[in-house]
Amino acid sequence: MKTRRLGAGGPEVSAIGLGCMSFAGAFGETDEATSLRCLDAALEHGITFLDTANVYGMGRSEEVLATWLASRKPQVVLATKGGITREPGRRANNDPAHLREALEGSLSRLGVERVDLYYVHRRDHGVPLEDVVGLMAELEAEGKIGGYGLSEVSPGTVRTAHAIHPCRAVQSEYSLWTRLPELGMLRTCVELGIAFVPFSPLARGVFSESYPDTAAMVPGDFRLEIPRFSDENYARNRALIDAFKVHARAGGHTVAELALAWVLNRGDHLIPIPGTRTAEHLAEWAGASEINLDDEAMVAIEAILPAGFAFGDRYSDNQMQAVERYC
Repeated sequence: MKTRRLGAGGPEVSAIGLGCMSFAGAFGETDEATSLRCLDAALEHGITFLDTANVYGMGRSEEVLATWLASRKPQVVLATKGGITREPGRRANNDPAHLREALEGSLSRLGVERVDLYYVHRRDHGVPLEDVVGLMAELEAEGKIGGYGLSEVSPGTVRTAHAIHPCRAVQSEYSLWTRLPELGMLRTCVELGIAFVPFSPLARGVFSESYPDTAAMVPGDFRLEIPRFSDENYARNRALIDAFKVHARAGGHTVAELALAWVLNRGDHLIPIPGTRTAEHLAEWAGASEINLDDEAMVAIEAILPAGFAFGDRYSDNQMQAVERYC
């Protein structure tokens, strides 16, 4: 596993991280033993960057990580998040008191005194950005976090926040079927020395050996609300992605590792965090950092899946609440 720097002055981490949302049952029920085996496999493959959040299963993901950290005592870099709320009529809460309380809860569940990276999970425009970033600076000074990050924000917000106190990482959805960060975010992060952390780099399981079956998804699986997974749009998207799957296998790659290699080749400051529940699925893409795609290979992929090919929005209107839109 190759390594990359988690922002200017940040720690060196595996070029591919692991998103731990699946440990909380977001994509179907799982159990702790399966999650622990997945984490063991991640470490065996050289993955040292783990990403979770307080809202993943309302703390369940963090608790699974705590069990693993306590029993294995691995040398890993931890990221968690706070700021999404279930309060009536409010999707995000960036009040400094709320974010501090959320962090304390995460530290307790994780069984640690410090996390390397703490994200503001969603931007709450009812709270001045100066107050939010000011709290992050305080938490750094107190030794509770190594640095802070922002999630699903615009390049303008990143520049403003970074000018107040240096930001270490920005996390947004980015994959072959979600290309919005190319409209300024990737360049902004390069200019400011910020790591860009793509979540869902495998399109929520679409770029795998078999397509997720929407008919088999359990109630509450949030993909069922995403327009790209509607019956009509999903059929159209699969028809286009089929050609990419043929291309990947013809080149001797799994579908997931070639899709992930494409993301990695978009810049040395990108550190994608694919998520999975199982060691078996992790093995499908863990070797992606070893794939070097030259210009010809990137052009070939772009010819099959050009920017904007996907039918349907990446989120429903409800899911877009508290996500900053930009163009």
